[in-house]
Amino acid sequence: MGIVAIVGRPNVGKSTLFNRLIGKRQAIVDHTSGVTRDRQYGKTDWSGKEFSIIDTGGYAEKSDDFFEEHIRRQVLIAIEESDVVLFVVDVQTGITDYDQIIAGILRRSEKQVIVVVNKVDDGSKIFDSYQFHALGLGDPISVAAISGSGTGDLLDKVLELLPAKEASEETHTIPYIAIVGRPNVGKSSLTNAFLGEERNIVTPLAGTTRDAIATRYTKYGHDFMLVDTAGLRKKAKTKEDLEFYSSMRAIRAIEHSDVCILMIDAVSGIEAQDLSIFNVILRNKKGCVIVVNKWDLIEKDTNTMIAFEKEIRQRIAPFTDVPLLFTSAIKKQRIHQILEVAAQVFENRARRITTSRLNEVMLPVIENTPPPATKGKHIKIKYITQLPTPSPSFVFFCNLPQYIKEPYKRFLENKLRENFDFHGVPIQVFMRKK
Repeated sequence: MGIVAIVGRPNVGKSTLFNRLIGKRQAIVDHTSGVTRDRQYGKTDWSGKEFSIIDTGGYAEKSDDFFEEHIRRQVLIAIEESDVVLFVVDVQTGITDYDQIIAGILRRSEKQVIVVVNKVDDGSKIFDSYQFHALGLGDPISVAAISGSGTGDLLDKVLELLPAKEASEETHTIPYIAIVGRPNVGKSSLTNAFLGEERNIVTPLAGTTRDAIATRYTKYGHDFMLVDTAGLRKKAKTKEDLEFYSSMRAIRAIEHSDVCILMIDAVSGIEAQDLSIFNVILRNKKGCVIVVNKWDLIEKDTNTMIAFEKEIRQRIAPFTDVPLLFTSAIKKQRIHQILEVAAQVFENRARRITTSRLNEVMLPVIENTPPPATKGKHIKIKYITQLPTPSPSFVFFCNLPQYIKEPYKRFLENKLRENFDFHGVPIQVFMRKK
């Protein structure tokens, strides 16, 4: 699955284009404001191919130098972490100095770049869009993000440039486990504690940046690939950039993994950025283990752990069926337990329930608590089956699927969890007409 980054100076319509590309498709899309404060991350589906889109967000600082430096760094990060870059320009203003700066960086990058001329909302402006050939980045594509005109051609072009699909996750025979989290929560310490210094077989993961690597781990009876996101070797100038860089890195690692170990800092507690990474894991339907690191630094009494756990579960609701472990990577406390639990979550994610067993367990539950009648119509669920997807998805066949509301779907999900072990794994519940 590829990553497409949208770059450009402020006010050219990057966010409008982002919303148009992910929001108006007939796909299951997500629009998360705040993978970091002002970045947006979503998935879209075009001609049956799914890929991620990241809007890099424009800065509008007062000073020109600061502003130029910020745009430059954001563009460099987006280039490094993405497969295709959409460079958005504005037909009404023509080519500005900032556009020239960005174009210069993109030309040197040797990345796949599409110049997207925005605000071409009538025929007379198409002529004005030809000036953007001067940027030296190939033929521009004209769109009007606000109305959606031209976006179909743009998406066709994106699909042409995205790399051919790598070995898909369905073919993973051994678990791919990613360690993700905010900067400085101890990802490197945990990775090093697992691997010691012997990174046995290091294989670059197809399509990832040069320092996100998967290492094979074969100790203590385990065998899996550890996808390391800890390699933040860049000296980022500001906390902002570090967060943006690490969240792009996390997205890439999450999409390539089966199970994610989300590390949280015990000292600072669960923060907004932890939740946005958790939501990316959820949207990608990956298994999840939450690890609270630096637990050795906390003053404890008998209720500390219970209170901490309760707060985390409240913040991650409604998906709370997640293993939660308290560790210290530096002191190597309980780190082997993390691997045991991650291996169990991998098994849970691959679990298949036979149709006969599903119906035998779930139909009596539904009979006892049927879906509430809507508009005087009784809803009857006749049959349940599991879909052959990489993560657990169930279809409930019924006479009036449109009348079944979210709370009842959540009730069904909870009953599935009570009867079958899906601890740590997101479940999808679909209603279909019989």
